[in-house]
Amino acid sequence: MMKLGITAGLLYPDAERKFFAPKNLCFVVNDMANYLYQENVIPVLIPLLPPKEMKNLLAQMDGFVFQGGSDVCPVSYGEKHLDETRWPGDKQRDDYELAIADFAFNYHKPMLGICRGSQLLNVYFGGTLYQDLQTEHSTMLNHYNSQSYDKNCHEVAFTQNSMLGKLYKDFAKPLVNSIHHQGIKKLGNDLIIEAISPQDNLIEAFSYKDTEQCFAMGVQWHPEYTHALQDKVIPADILYQHFIDMVHTRKGS
Repeated sequence: MMKLGITAGLLYPDAERKFFAPKNLCFVVNDMANYLYQENVIPVLIPLLPPKEMKNLLAQMDGFVFQGGSDVCPVSYGEKHLDETRWPGDKQRDDYELAIADFAFNYHKPMLGICRGSQLLNVYFGGTLYQDLQTEHSTMLNHYNSQSYDKNCHEVAFTQNSMLGKLYKDFAKPLVNSIHHQGIKKLGNDLIIEAISPQDNLIEAFSYKDTEQCFAMGVQWHPEYTHALQDKVIPADILYQHFIDMVHTRKGS
């Protein structure tokens, strides 16, 4: 039986919240749980635990998925806030997830980062982010639309000889959903670009260069939301099955 650890979204004490107002909450978006579950694969939400208990839990996982959610804090990649009121980031979640990424890398556990998760992994490998694409990148492409949300999409171009390009070779004009206002500015150390958005050259996917040392991949889109656009975007199961295959390979060795 394979165990996939999912990094949690975090909510902090909030007097305005009607339920569990004084409590810290850990959660997974149900679309993600549905996406990751399959026969013989158990998705496991990783809560905030003390260091010793956390290490014991992580050691039982065969691979890790870093889900989307709140912004990565600029402090986590050595920059100052452009606007701390609008885009404060989530330093506590960053620290929690960066520690999990460090464990996974050092123990050769495969990692898949989705949206915020891909940005977090880029930061783990020494990269930086655009805190707001419209402000810093001046892109004309709408990467985030609050009204259409997971129905907002655009084209991606896979780089030559890339892993994703081979997986999706049968798709002449691949489209993906797009639900992010931040993006990769400087690519992390030892990462390879897998895909870009051709309209503005923003990095949409990457992988770690040495898959023997560590399989790590980040995608800026949300494969778990593919059902919202059905056949309009590239199928999510191709990406997930490749990740599962990498986990099986590591687990077997």
